[in-house]
Amino acid sequence: MSARETQAGEEWRGKVGKLSEEELDEFLAAGNVARLGCLDPTGWPYVVPTWYQWADGGFYIIPRARSAWARYMADDGRVSISIDSSDPPYIKVQTQGEAQVVEEPNVGGRWVEIANEMSLRYLGEHGPKYLVPTLNEPRWLFFVKPKKLSSWQGTDWARRYKHSEWGT
Repeated sequence: MSARETQAGEEWRGKVGKLSEEELDEFLAAGNVARLGCLDPTGWPYVVPTWYQWADGGFYIIPRARSAWARYMADDGRVSISIDSSDPPYIKVQTQGEAQVVEEPNVGGRWVEIANEMSLRYLGEHGPKYLVPTLNEPRWLFFVKPKKLSSWQGTDWARRYKHSEWGT
């Protein structure tokens, strides 16, 4: 049985395997919270939940001006992002990439349009009620271009992890 096939009676596992490009785009366009990992000045990992916008082959991230992790990314752009679904069918996406500063903290920059789209995706019709009162607060705009991106869906192990594939 291939990783993409499901045995009869095991539909509960969902479709198993790597996401297609279309499935990846659909999943990343949903309102899943990302966990972004960056490095603090001492080299320790710093992980923060964040909203994101998947577009242009990468992730737009909009931290507040005083967010410690924004400065960490500006100083050292190496980041990891993990996004997953909390309900079946389980999906996970992991990426390593380079965070690039698109805009330093400002009010009214390009980040506003992206933040508006994000507020609608994450909070629905009430998104602007959250965003608009804070538009006077400066924010950064980062773009994370993936160098490595992997995905998985379903409830099963990849073949490379199964003991039987090792010939024992």
